[in-house]
Amino acid sequence: MSKFALAMLFGGASLAVALPAYGERNSLSMLDHLDSGDWELRQRDGAGQSNICLDNGRKLIQLRHQGLNCSTVIVEDTPNEVTVQYTCRGQGYGRTHIRRETDGLIQIDSQGIVDGRPFVYAAEGRRVGNCRS
Repeated sequence: MSKFALAMLFGGASLAVALPAYGERNSLSMLDHLDSGDWELRQRDGAGQSNICLDNGRKLIQLRHQGLNCSTVIVEDTPNEVTVQYTCRGQGYGRTHIRRETDGLIQIDSQGIVDGRPFVYAAEGRRVGNCRS
């Protein structure tokens, strides 16, 4: 086989791997479809609740490591559930599972290490209105 034919064979094969399949959706697209606005996160153990202004559902992945630049690995990515494992170098790590019931109601389970201490967080998230300014 000539060098040109080999180059075309390997070049075409690498192009096929690099391009997404027709109709394939973006990673974590379930989180992108959650309704934006003010969300109430009510912990399942009754330990309390908090609110978050959600403009992007991906913010829910790192609730205990907000604003940190962390590396992520997608463990599960289906139309109604995602699981993401993340590592924040020198700051800890976590694993978050989010299940969508509707675009305004979700279940969150997250656990990991923050500030050298373990955490477990289980909550129901519900959109409750528009974000306050």
